[in-house]
This record gives sequence, C-alpha cells and structure tokens, in this order.
Amino acid sequence: MKNEKIKSIIESLLFVWGEPLKLSEISNILNMKHTETIQVLTEMVEEYNKDEKRGLLLRQFGDTYQLTTKSENYEYINLLMQESTTTKSLSTAALETLSIVAYKQPVTRVEIDIIRGVKSSNIVKGLMEKGLVKEVGKLDKPGKPTLFGTTAEFLKHFGLKTIEELPKIEIEEDGDKKAI
Repeated sequence: MKNEKIKSIIESLLFVWGEPLKLSEISNILNMKHTETIQVLTEMVEEYNKDEKRGLLLRQFGDTYQLTTKSENYEYINLLMQESTTTKSLSTAALETLSIVAYKQPVTRVEIDIIRGVKSSNIVKGLMEKGLVKEVGKLDKPGKPTLFGTTAEFLKHFGLKTIEELPKIEIEEDGDKKAI
C-alpha cells in the first residue's frame, strides 16, 4: 500500500475515533509492523505541525496518537461550544446512541458501545451536554458502571409526553424477535 493511502487511512481512523489511539491498534488495523507505522506517523506529525494553514495537529501521547485543534483557535471553538446545541440537528451517530438509550434505559456506556460496535463516550457526553441524556444511577457490578437514561428535555425535543409514546420497534435477540 502506498504511503499516501496509509496516511489517509490513519487520518480517518484518528478523526473518527476522537480519542488517543494506540500505536498497536493502528498497526493491527493496517496490518503493518510497529516500526513502519511509527515511521508513517512521525511523517504525519511533522506534516501537520509545519502546515500553518491547518487547524489540526497530530499529537503523540506516549504510545498513542490523536488529532487535536490548534490552541490559537480556542476562542472560536469556545464560541461554538457556548451556542445552544439543543437546537442544532443531531448527527446520525448521536441519534443512533440516543435511540439506544431511549429504548434500553437504563443502559451503560459499554452496552451502548456493544450495540453500536464503536466507542460512544464522546457522543454520550455530547447528549448529556445537550440535556437529552442523564446519569440515572450506578450498576451494582464491579467498577459500578454508570447507567444512562433520557431526560424531560428529550421528551420535549421529540414532542413526547412520556417515554411510552416512543414507536414500538421489533428487535432480534438470540434469534428471537420481540417488540419493544
């Protein structure tokens, strides 16, 4: 595979993941040796850091890598974050996560991750910031994982009086179909 294609894939992985991604995970996904992956990542860090036109940096934290914003753009990012976000439309990933919480509540973040097949911590955090999801308790298991549920703002946002007004859906669990 050509270097530019590898860089494109790494950039996509880091963008979608949103959190620091381990070198070993990147290497495994690309089916490359660690030394080859490090070489490509080092080139990418240099390219990102020397290009003043970009608003992003590629940063290394120990054996992890993450795309971050340039600190000089903080005031603009802060303005965006201060805007009322509940009036903005929700992304497909946010709607997917929100529907899992609504139908499965109370639900843990790990359960959401398993259903979606990807990490959801940033999306859950965003939904909490928008007031659509809240912590509703702790699971009585090791680690005491947080349980999430929907809020009154969720009901208001979707024009529902109660959670029971959600449309019924049919799901398949262990080969059996059931309506929820």
